[in-house]
Amino acid sequence: MLGAVIGDIVGSRFEFANHRSKEFELLHSSCFVTDDSILTFATYDAIANNLLFSEAYKKWTRLYPDKGYGGNFRFWAFSDNMKPYNSYGNGSAMRVSPCGWASDDLPTVLSLAEKSAAATHNHPEGIKGALATAHAVFLARMKHSKQDIKKNIELTYNYSLDFDFDELVRNYRFDVSCQGTVPQALFTFLISDSFEDSLRNAVCIGGDSDTLAAVNGAVAEAFYGIPSDIQNKALVFLDSTLLALLSQFQKQYIR
Repeated sequence: MLGAVIGDIVGSRFEFANHRSKEFELLHSSCFVTDDSILTFATYDAIANNLLFSEAYKKWTRLYPDKGYGGNFRFWAFSDNMKPYNSYGNGSAMRVSPCGWASDDLPTVLSLAEKSAAATHNHPEGIKGALATAHAVFLARMKHSKQDIKKNIELTYNYSLDFDFDELVRNYRFDVSCQGTVPQALFTFLISDSFEDSLRNAVCIGGDSDTLAAVNGAVAEAFYGIPSDIQNKALVFLDSTLLALLSQFQKQYIR
């Protein structure tokens, strides 16, 4: 979960000012927490406290109302409507990572991921993006190789994870759909050699930088772990409420 949060923070300052190079200060003072982090915490809150995902997403959005939520999601979150709205946006993938840690049983992980997505993003592509992300997190923390992760995700979700990295850096454009975000985020993890390198790969292709890096960072944490210096620098961006929930998550799942 923290990998997704750090990815969000790292990518936050580049979402609308893309930086197409791996050379940048990873955690700059102008970085900030966005909706990607808040809703990731909401996903864990739902799992840990047996809440409906829809209840948790409304609760946390109202606690942190000014974090850059998408228009349709924001309208839903501040309404009395509990029904999903058929979105295929990448919001279902950026918030799903706690599901990948919640069980050592893959069917349980995928069931949770589907429920987390379907609370709002019940379009097949919205659900698929969340499933693929949680599945990749699960495989990474279960010590599968990158080759195994790639093969499983491609076969299960019909995503192509073969890209030309330099071409992505030159030509990838802003895309808030799951199908236009999750494959690129997973690819930039697969070609990385460390947690930090993975985030830099995700950011430098441009696009929806905070969400790309959140999805990427979720898998990178599960595969590499997070260096202590990066973790310590990232924690200063979290308030006491978020730090308390993170501590609960880490005590429960990070061994």
